[in-house]
Amino acid sequence: MIDLPIDFLNEMKRELKDEFADFAASYSKSAEKGLRVNTLKISKAEFEKISPVELKGEVPWADGGYYCAGEGLGKNVLHAAGLYYVQEPSAMCAAPELEVKPYERVLDLCAAPGGKATQLAANMQGNGIIVMNEINYSRCGILSSNVERLGVKNAVITCKSPEALAESAVGFFDKILVDAPCSGEGMFKKEEKAISEWSLENVERCAERQTKILDSADKMLKVGGRLVYSTCTFAKREDENQIENFLKTHGNYKLLKMYKLLPHKVRGEGHFCAVLEKTDGQETKLNQFKGSTNNKKAENLFKSWACGVLNTEFNNLFYTGNAECIKIYAMSEQMPDFEFKPVTCGVQLATVNTLNGKVEPCHSLAMCLKNGEAEFLDVDLQTALKYLRGLTFDCDANLKGWKVISYLGYPIGWCKAVNGVAKNHLPKGLRI
Repeated sequence: MIDLPIDFLNEMKRELKDEFADFAASYSKSAEKGLRVNTLKISKAEFEKISPVELKGEVPWADGGYYCAGEGLGKNVLHAAGLYYVQEPSAMCAAPELEVKPYERVLDLCAAPGGKATQLAANMQGNGIIVMNEINYSRCGILSSNVERLGVKNAVITCKSPEALAESAVGFFDKILVDAPCSGEGMFKKEEKAISEWSLENVERCAERQTKILDSADKMLKVGGRLVYSTCTFAKREDENQIENFLKTHGNYKLLKMYKLLPHKVRGEGHFCAVLEKTDGQETKLNQFKGSTNNKKAENLFKSWACGVLNTEFNNLFYTGNAECIKIYAMSEQMPDFEFKPVTCGVQLATVNTLNGKVEPCHSLAMCLKNGEAEFLDVDLQTALKYLRGLTFDCDANLKGWKVISYLGYPIGWCKAVNGVAKNHLPKGLRI
């Protein structure tokens, strides 16, 4: 059994009473492993046929969630192809409670590393808009990487404080998830740091911060909208008491559901979830975002290139960069103008050099394509692994130009075929 903080044990003993012995005994067991199938790319049935690890039953509260066994979950070709996301089973409970649908305006207010955000995005199937906010800029990188790997087309990643974001989006969102930063008691098995950083004082600090985050979420939710609040801690101050206090200070909400998953009762490390509905408040209509529209040369160069490579079109294009080097993006038509620059939005399609006419496609474009939407070069497992290590490989001498490297029909990145050699264009940071 791991060495748990004595104050934590005393708190749980007071809370759980007769159940405490079973709760404490659960810490002598290994943490459950889980993964969630990315239904933006593959169905559950198809994934079950090709899963790289042993699946050990479905997670009951998450469609597409599985318990699993094995090592190297994040170091294989199917993971690189974005077919699944490694996720603690209990953590999969919150996103389904938001009941997200296509064409809605959705906000994940504390989004990194992206497990719940991409779970929501899968339900949207590329339609509508999902804003994924992360206040810590260094954590936006892993969030962006997961969004790209899983082929999410309609995401906007922002790096703002909840208070600052609320100023730009009063009453704008249909659904908001607040997976709040917490004291992390449900992470004790997985992270030693969670134990060393825990204290009763930190529980109080977290609760104070959570209260402010919920206040900001309230400002951004439209009337009739749904708010889901979740944590991976067991402290009542951060969970039940937090919701009770919110309802006392926000009479325009009603509680639809509230529950706690505990590690001695479920196959998982534990989670808290509350579901609320807003009954009254203020709404704002934001202007639609408009990118630069004076880059016809870059647009024409890209479209000419795309005609030879892609069998699909991207609409609502916008541009960033300077006169010589222009990045082209495709974004949801519901993209609002927040009056500040997001970290990233939509799908970065390509970089265009207007001086020499060179067009270089972006990795995010490859990762959101389906078989038939571009020229795919399907390779065997050995070649796919070679590609993921950043190496070139031989190919048919008749192949010319940009191709999407795929494994079992699922894209893993771009190559450029030249004289019988497939030159590797996988970004260096993604190589394994």
